[in-house]
Amino acid sequence: MISFTKEAIKNLEHLNKINLINSASGYKSANLIGTKSKSGISNLAIFSSITHLGSEPAIYGFVLRPTTVRRNTHDNIKETGIFTLNPVFEEKIYDAHHTSAKYAEEISEFDKTTFKEEYKENWNAPFVKNAPLQIAMKFLEEIEIKANNTILILATVEHIYVKKEMLSSDYFINLSKGNIATINGLDGYSIPKETIRFPYQRPKD
Repeated sequence: MISFTKEAIKNLEHLNKINLINSASGYKSANLIGTKSKSGISNLAIFSSITHLGSEPAIYGFVLRPTTVRRNTHDNIKETGIFTLNPVFEEKIYDAHHTSAKYAEEISEFDKTTFKEEYKENWNAPFVKNAPLQIAMKFLEEIEIKANNTILILATVEHIYVKKEMLSSDYFINLSKGNIATINGLDGYSIPKETIRFPYQRPKD
């Protein structure tokens, strides 16, 4: 095996370092966060840090890099208090990845990709039209992570829309039936094709 000490990692060229560390942590979810500014400009950005933090109440969280530069997603969420989660799906992987490009705040990623905005139930944050899973989120709180000046955003799940064929009888959402992508590192995408489930485990006699 190839070995990397902490010191060796520290001395790697910047892009090599972030590739190594981002990919070593394993496969992550790939989600598009949809927001809209108070001035009416929609925004769409890809995130790989969405995580489940609790089911009652239903809370998801995600990490934002330091806000030393303008972060349109963060600004819009703080202004309006709402956003949407839309998983990256196979047919739109390239466009999803392109939303990582840094556009000025007056430019919408919806105008620079083939994604279309969709609005539901008077929720004034854009969903991704035709996404097999769409989730309306409401800002709860943010926590400063002092170790690296990032921000953990916590939000409550307000509404879930899911394609019927993805929902099992026990309400498990089978993402593989929606061709939902996962991300390895910063730019490596995979489409899981099968889901293996096991019953609840108890200690063996």
